[in-house]
Amino acid sequence: MKVLVTGGAGYIGSVTTAALLDAGHAVTVFDNLATGHRAAIPRAAAFCQGDIRSKEDVASCMAEGFDAIVHFAAYIEAGESMVDPGKFFENNTCGALNLIESAVRHGVGRFVFSSTAAVYAGQDEPIEETDPIAPVNAYGATKLMVEQMLAWYRQIHGLRYGVLRYFNACGATGELGEDHQPESHLIPLVLQVALGKREKVKIYGTDYPTRDGTCIRDYIHVADLASAHLLALDALAARETLTCNLGNGAGYSVREVVDAAREVTGRPIPAEETPRRPGDAAILVADATRARELLGWQPQIPDLRDIMKSAWDWRSKHPEGYDR
Repeated sequence: MKVLVTGGAGYIGSVTTAALLDAGHAVTVFDNLATGHRAAIPRAAAFCQGDIRSKEDVASCMAEGFDAIVHFAAYIEAGESMVDPGKFFENNTCGALNLIESAVRHGVGRFVFSSTAAVYAGQDEPIEETDPIAPVNAYGATKLMVEQMLAWYRQIHGLRYGVLRYFNACGATGELGEDHQPESHLIPLVLQVALGKREKVKIYGTDYPTRDGTCIRDYIHVADLASAHLLALDALAARETLTCNLGNGAGYSVREVVDAAREVTGRPIPAEETPRRPGDAAILVADATRARELLGWQPQIPDLRDIMKSAWDWRSKHPEGYDR
């Protein structure tokens, strides 16, 4: 297939682009490089620089003609979305609308959307796709709106779509790793402390109703996320829609992640306890049974220490990230 990957210069987008190329697809990356990295785009992919908020940029790229779109391009910082929600609604929701409209006009057959566990309210048990939808931050709300738009565009225009609600992406593959500026994700922050790039890691909130008082998350290796996107594209040949959680089904607390990093790196990692951040759910753990049943998907790197080691290997080789 000829596939357009929006946000393909980003973390998950670049790894998925590489996986699509390895599977024999022709891939074009569409990215404005605001947060992504030109060096992260695999050399075999074509590159179209543009912004999803611009109808003209989207139309220009889409004129090439594509069989499918895998849509990653979005602002992702939940905390920031509670400070500047307009930025997120303009980019994540309005930008996605531009892309969906263009997909329909250009006859794109399949659309796979990078959604998030942030559409759910946190709860003690693993989250199923049928559990209540109740975003606790504006970021989650922007993603939910895109899911709802896709449902209407399927009903009205017949656009086949897959929604993949994944939990905490992490890890690295070969030369592709996680490099955000500024960084806010726990594992790369912890590893920056191990490298001496930061003085300490902050633990936001120690009074949550969890086993050690800190937030619990489901960590899923980025290569496993990428494989699910390829399987979803294939599944849409026979299905009109699908919505699946992607996660390991096992949650780790912030303290446990910090401890795992100390074990993998062999270095002391100072941690400072601070108050809660607004919008953080106590527990977000996936029930990914549906992905296993519908897609035949199975995580290949489920262990936190293996995930941590892959991230540490990449960060050790790229202590300044891609561009620095």
